[in-house]
Amino acid sequence: MEFDFSKLPPRHCYKLLAGLVVPRPIALVSTLGRNGVVNAAPFSFFNVLGDDPPILIVSIEPKPGGELKDTARNILDSGEFVVNLVDEATVERMHGCSQDFPPEVSEPDQVGFTTLPSRAVRPPRIAEAPVALECKLFQDIPVGARRHLFIGQIVWLHGQEGIIDPENLRVRMENYFPVGRLFAERYTKTRDLFAVEGNPEYLESIRRRGRL
Repeated sequence: MEFDFSKLPPRHCYKLLAGLVVPRPIALVSTLGRNGVVNAAPFSFFNVLGDDPPILIVSIEPKPGGELKDTARNILDSGEFVVNLVDEATVERMHGCSQDFPPEVSEPDQVGFTTLPSRAVRPPRIAEAPVALECKLFQDIPVGARRHLFIGQIVWLHGQEGIIDPENLRVRMENYFPVGRLFAERYTKTRDLFAVEGNPEYLESIRRRGRL
């Protein structure tokens, strides 16, 4: 079966890509509105892009009527946001944040999240998130009339106690249980881990560079 994407409507492209390119990490993005209200919304068109500088990307489309979502508007206004990663303990409340609340309503308050002050940006982070990445807007790339690609430079990282080994900065996967997005209301856990036997020279090379 084959599809010519140049002839498919965007909704069909989305349906295919969102269902096939899985699992995707989830960014629960917290921002601060002009009115001082804390907004939080999840996006799974998201990933890290590099380490020097440390950057990530969040892709946000407008509402069905073409209006900017609160998250996009707040990022454009302030140039700051926080990416809160999602685990098994927070997935249901994260999903609750996907409801279309008006700008004067704070999603964290509605779903029972607690917010804490960030260290380098004004939007707060979510206390219950296993990891929070404070970001400043590095670049905004408009894509057509439908979407903004926000590249954020990570300026501060918060990790819950026990997730990161302070001696070697390795992630303790026995204490970290992130979830991935599939499509619609479907998610997947990351507990079923396995290793593939690799090239010893490659492993040694990344050890020498401090990446393992």
